[in-house]
Amino acid sequence: MFELPEIVTLARQINETLAGKTVNRGSLGNSPHKFVWYNRSHEEFASLTAGRTVGLARARGRWLFIPLEPGYVLLLGECGGRLLYHSPSANLPDKYHLWLTFADGSALTALTQMWGAMELYEAGQEGERQYVKGMRPTPVDPTFTFDYFAALVAELVAGEKRGVKALLTQSQLIPGLGNSTAQDIMFHAGLHPRHPIGDLGESQLRLLYDAIRTTVDAAIAGGGRDDEFDLYNRPGDYRRLLDSRTVANRVQSAARPSRRSSTWAAPAISARTARFEGHRRPIEPRR
Repeated sequence: MFELPEIVTLARQINETLAGKTVNRGSLGNSPHKFVWYNRSHEEFASLTAGRTVGLARARGRWLFIPLEPGYVLLLGECGGRLLYHSPSANLPDKYHLWLTFADGSALTALTQMWGAMELYEAGQEGERQYVKGMRPTPVDPTFTFDYFAALVAELVAGEKRGVKALLTQSQLIPGLGNSTAQDIMFHAGLHPRHPIGDLGESQLRLLYDAIRTTVDAAIAGGGRDDEFDLYNRPGDYRRLLDSRTVANRVQSAARPSRRSSTWAAPAISARTARFEGHRRPIEPRR
């Protein structure tokens, strides 16, 4: 599933490659999938997209907004799989859940592996979509400051009990994060997934905030995670520290979380090793 780093990468690449192109034809999927959510019929989608121009895409959480100007926004969200650019001479995939061809002969296709929304809205109406409306700040927004984060945690503490993992991954509290990114965040912060957020001291809260920002920034700089693919069908350069492949390659065994402690018993890999094994090395932004 795409998370915030992949969505940011795709938006940037769309702006580099597709912005200004004119849609020749739009088509919804030729491979039925009951967990792909459309809000238009095949005929409506084809009629409403033809002749429109791709505007500047933007990312919010796990949602990708692609203007089709004038008047419409293509909204892709909560999905994984492939969103791919095809040059005029390239062969198109046999199966797709969305397809746009452009006047110059190039194309954009989307194929989801699990589920996802692929919806076309009149401009301005996309903000009313469930999960988009009222979305909280994401870790790349200027408003996602430490003061905002501390206030969010204080607000949640007054309600139901939550652990750190629930804070990171549930109920769109921090939009754009998923389980895989959250694992690395908790590792860097030295916190067990079930550590109650009400028990976080100020220094722990600061460590957690910094871990969110630095982990997301590193994944974006790497063009996304290395088990997801960008607009050009290339895997990202960011390999997660707690990916099963990473751990298997670097340690012989991993300690399990202690039942007596709320401190994360992380795999036996030191912060120094993690830095030199590539996670925190400077990464050149990808095209």
